[in-house]
Amino acid sequence: MIGRREVIGLVGGAAAWPIAAHAQQPERMRRVGVLAPRAEDDRSFVASLRALQLGLQKLGWTDGSNVQINVRWAAGDFERLSALAKELVSMAPDVLFSSSTPVAAALRRETSSIPIVFVQVSDPIGEGFVANLARPGGNMTGLTNFEPAMGGKWLSMLKEIAPRVRQVGLLFNPQTAPGGGLYHSRAIEDAAASFDVRPIAIPVRESAEIEPAIIAFARDPNGGLFVLSDTFNTVHRALIIGLAAQYRLPAMYAFREFVAEGGLISYGIDTIEPFRQAAAYVDRILKGQKPADLPVQAPTKYQLVINLKTAKALGLTVPQTLLVAADEVIE
Repeated sequence: MIGRREVIGLVGGAAAWPIAAHAQQPERMRRVGVLAPRAEDDRSFVASLRALQLGLQKLGWTDGSNVQINVRWAAGDFERLSALAKELVSMAPDVLFSSSTPVAAALRRETSSIPIVFVQVSDPIGEGFVANLARPGGNMTGLTNFEPAMGGKWLSMLKEIAPRVRQVGLLFNPQTAPGGGLYHSRAIEDAAASFDVRPIAIPVRESAEIEPAIIAFARDPNGGLFVLSDTFNTVHRALIIGLAAQYRLPAMYAFREFVAEGGLISYGIDTIEPFRQAAAYVDRILKGQKPADLPVQAPTKYQLVINLKTAKALGLTVPQTLLVAADEVIE
């Protein structure tokens, strides 16, 4: 039992304690590691990353104040992903953030314990990132960007805008495309017969192969191009868009940014929105939740974007049905 004199002594001693001892200790700076597949001057990706940052800020996480966001840029050099992933993991961040399948795979090879939030991953189960969508079960969760039936929808829209197309080239990099290019191409191949179209795989493994591959495909008449959802294609989109125009190939793209930069037509997700939504998962993990318990989210909305100027240059008349259905028409 503490006596009266001891109580007085404790109170008196407490009055003499330094003020800092009474103050609440500052919260530990949290760290988020971001592995970016593109270059630091890629305006489209920078806008998406900004959406993640603003989303975190709305949830109370301000970069440089209570969270530190460390970004490593691969700048389209996919051989650097492993080294950059290793560097980020060595910094022991609280959460890792990845965009695209090859980036998520690079991070997963380096850690099975640090939480990873991914976006723009087409087939997280097939890639082995999660056990199932409802209960991921490991250290990864996030947002997918497509559904398997998307390939048939792409083909239907391309045939509607370019009915003379009789063969379609499927452009992808087997080293970076989801499922080595099979995830989307299978759906296109399954639907091709009903549209009287012959699909032809165009695998390219480096940027120097893109032009000769497209030139070889364009030699046969009535061809169209499918630029599959692939980070490699996105990084080299300016070259691909230019070649499609040069060789007069009606091309279907997975993302709006291709059409905004001169491509013909795209059907896919708004690429900025998943970054904004992913901020909520980063927030929940920073507050103690486990990625294993956070379900992988699938897209709920896709956008159709058409470039009328490009259609005119290719001699195509966009049918009214597509114009009415389009979320955006670029003139």
